[in-house]
Amino acid sequence: MAKSNHSVLIFALGGVGEIGKNMYVVQSGDDIVVIDAGLKFPEEEMLGIDMVIPDITYLEENRDKVRGIIITHGHEDHIGGLSYVLKHLKVPVYATKLTLGLIDAKLKEAGILNETKRVLINSDSEVVLGKMKATFFRVNHSIPDCVGVCLDTPEGYVVHTGDFKFDQTPINNQAADLAKMAMIGDRGVLCLLSDSTNAERPGFTGSERSVGIAIKDVFSKATGRIVVSTFASNVHRIQQVVDAAVQFNRKLTVVGRSMQNVMNISRELGYLFVPDGLIVESDEINKLPAEQVVILSTGSQGEPMSALTRMARSAHRKIDILPGDTVIIAATPIPGNEKYVARTIDQLSRIGADVIYGGHGPNGTVHVSGHGSQEELRLMLNLMKPKYFIPVHGEYRMLKTHSLLAEQVGIPEENIFLLDNGDTVEISGGRARYGPKVHAGNVLIDGLGVGDVGNIVLRDRKLLSQDGILVVVVTLSKQNGTILSGPDIISRGFVYVRESEELLDEANRIVTQTLVKCMEENVNEWSSLKNNVKESLGRYLYEQTRRRPMILPIIMEV
Repeated sequence: MAKSNHSVLIFALGGVGEIGKNMYVVQSGDDIVVIDAGLKFPEEEMLGIDMVIPDITYLEENRDKVRGIIITHGHEDHIGGLSYVLKHLKVPVYATKLTLGLIDAKLKEAGILNETKRVLINSDSEVVLGKMKATFFRVNHSIPDCVGVCLDTPEGYVVHTGDFKFDQTPINNQAADLAKMAMIGDRGVLCLLSDSTNAERPGFTGSERSVGIAIKDVFSKATGRIVVSTFASNVHRIQQVVDAAVQFNRKLTVVGRSMQNVMNISRELGYLFVPDGLIVESDEINKLPAEQVVILSTGSQGEPMSALTRMARSAHRKIDILPGDTVIIAATPIPGNEKYVARTIDQLSRIGADVIYGGHGPNGTVHVSGHGSQEELRLMLNLMKPKYFIPVHGEYRMLKTHSLLAEQVGIPEENIFLLDNGDTVEISGGRARYGPKVHAGNVLIDGLGVGDVGNIVLRDRKLLSQDGILVVVVTLSKQNGTILSGPDIISRGFVYVRESEELLDEANRIVTQTLVKCMEENVNEWSSLKNNVKESLGRYLYEQTRRRPMILPIIMEV
């Protein structure tokens, strides 16, 4: 495509300075291409929030320019926000076979499957998106059918690697397309966006095949039941558990809704091969001898409501962990989940299970990452030879380390851009610089509510969780403003009423005194009355307890 003086804008609406919620945007004139639409799980201070998706205000404001959403692979941090985004943007979605299968299940649940245009692609596809053209290249990751994206823009080629590692012995025998990557690099890459998750980890990431060897080693030695917990989306890992179950004559039961969904979709589409008769219902396993049972379960991140965590607490409806069981946690904690995982391992060990996790297998590791380590990141940079480089997909320290790796392979420091969500890189006439900022942020999902919980609600939840609430109920006479009943004080999460009678009697007196004083001064606006009660009561309670509960005055007139 001939170069023209038509500037290209590149930015992230999610996925930089954080793990998860990946969404990257390339804009050329009146054409916008979106890559991925993920979610991330809430941080500790986001009390009661189920998940977080990117704020797509910019895309909504420019909806006529959005030509499509390309999805690199089927992990939640890349497809989890799609059903929310597509309710606001009626645009086509481009994805590979397995990724599309997983997306369809989400869109069906959201009730928008039939109104969404879904286009099947593979690594040889070409897609025209306005004045841009997308081609693809195969990469390895911890789920099959992953691609990187090469966008031919009027300024030059912009490449997004997707999540990748270079696995020389992949389970499905589909190696990363090194020749194609080298060819793209030889044509000249204007700008590369590359996965930074393991930028701090030296060397190469191990092959998924090594996990299969370690799992079979555990199977060969275990005398009781075996429980394997891993990410539901790690189809290669699931295949290796299935193969081990077949080899060692064990029946398999699957627990956890997401695990069952992914397995069903993967089997239907031909990505997972399970012999007939291998899988039994979870009710059946108690009738089988312990040495003939494998339980495949979700919960490798210690999530409170997941199958493994419930089993560890003896709160699962059908399955209990028994002394002598072997539990393999074939995953490492996502940053922030470490203490949940540690707590689950602790509970399992206390029951008497033999727990094998992360790099702690008796003969090798029971988990390898799906992301490339430093040598693989250098290899990608050397294959692509980009003029400009934007590290993406990682917390800031990871992006920073990745930028240092890029300098080591010869990319000048001034050609590397470290972005926050909403920062833009503008490339015009072959020269890149920081462009205008675009609106970016978090949209919080709580139950069925999307974006209705903001900072103020979270602040209130934090206050309630720390200092509790005090409700003051008073009934006033409409005629002369005297107190007819109350004040009644209800405490929740502030003090235990039976042990704090003096404090609450005094609080009662202060409320009465404040209301009487207001009436004498002819203050009868409800908002003023409430504020005066809050102020005087809040001051007294802080002096007595050094706590600031939320005070909620309810004033009625009769």
